[in-house]
Amino acid sequence: MLRIITLNLNGIRSAWRKGLLPWLAAQNADIICVQEIKAHYVDLGEEMKTPAGLHTYYCCAEKKGYSGVGLWSRRKPDRVLDLLGSAEFDREGRYLCADFGHLSVVSLYQPSGSSSEQRQEAKFRFMDFIYPRLVELAASGRDVIVCGDWNIAHQEIDLRNWRGNRRNSGFLPEERAWISRLLNDAGWCDVYRKLHPDTTGEAYTWWSNRGQAWANNVGWRLDYQLATAAIADRARRAAVYKEQRFSDHAPLSIDYDYELQASPPVRHHDAVPP
Repeated sequence: MLRIITLNLNGIRSAWRKGLLPWLAAQNADIICVQEIKAHYVDLGEEMKTPAGLHTYYCCAEKKGYSGVGLWSRRKPDRVLDLLGSAEFDREGRYLCADFGHLSVVSLYQPSGSSSEQRQEAKFRFMDFIYPRLVELAASGRDVIVCGDWNIAHQEIDLRNWRGNRRNSGFLPEERAWISRLLNDAGWCDVYRKLHPDTTGEAYTWWSNRGQAWANNVGWRLDYQLATAAIADRARRAAVYKEQRFSDHAPLSIDYDYELQASPPVRHHDAVPP
C-alpha cells in the first residue's frame, strides 16, 4: 500500500512547533507533499532538512517568508525537478516533481487571488501556464499524482457558504470551470471525490482565521490529489485529519493499492536539488 499525504503548512517552522513531525512519524506515509513553506532552505532547522528516515527536497521562493513547496519520501526519488520554465512562478517556488520508477508525484501550490486584483490576475496567469503542462503529464503514459493546495473549491459541496462566495476568489466561475476541464477533458481524476462523491463538511481542508470558521466548520475543500486514471482506480482510502491543527489547512491522506517499481538506471543529466 502506498500512502501519500498533502498539507499546506502555512509556515514550516510554525507547523513544526505544533507537533507536525511526531504526527507524520506515526502515519507511516511513503510520500509527503507540503506547500507554503514560508522559509529559505538556509533558515530551516537541521531536523527539517533531514527528518529521520525521509529524503527531503524543497523549492523555496526567492521572497523571504513566502510560498515554497517541499516533498519528503521514504524512498529516494530517481529524479527531482523544480522548474516550470516560467520566470515569474519559478521565483515563487510553486512546483516540485519527483519520479519513482513509473510514478511521478508533484507538490503544487497554486497562487491565491484573495488579497488583491493583481494577485487574482497572477493566479489566472498561473492557471493558463500550468494547464498545458498538466495535459502533458496526463498524456505521458506514466502514473502521476499532483498533490497540493489548488486554492479553488470545485463544487458547491466543497465549501460551506457557496452562495455568498460565488464572486470571490477560490469559487469564481472561471476557476471552477478550469478544474472541470482538468477532470473532464485532460484526463485527471479528483481522487477524494472518487472515493467520497457526496461528502460535505468532512471534506473541508481549509478554514479562515477570521470569526469562528474552524469552530463552526465553515470550511473550504482546497487541497486535492489529482491522479491519472490507472492509479486513481487503485485508491482505497482517503481521509482529512482534524484531530490536531498544524496549520489553517488540514492534511489529506490517500492510500493506493500500488507498489513502487524498482528504480531505472541513473541518468546523469538529471538534476537533483539538495
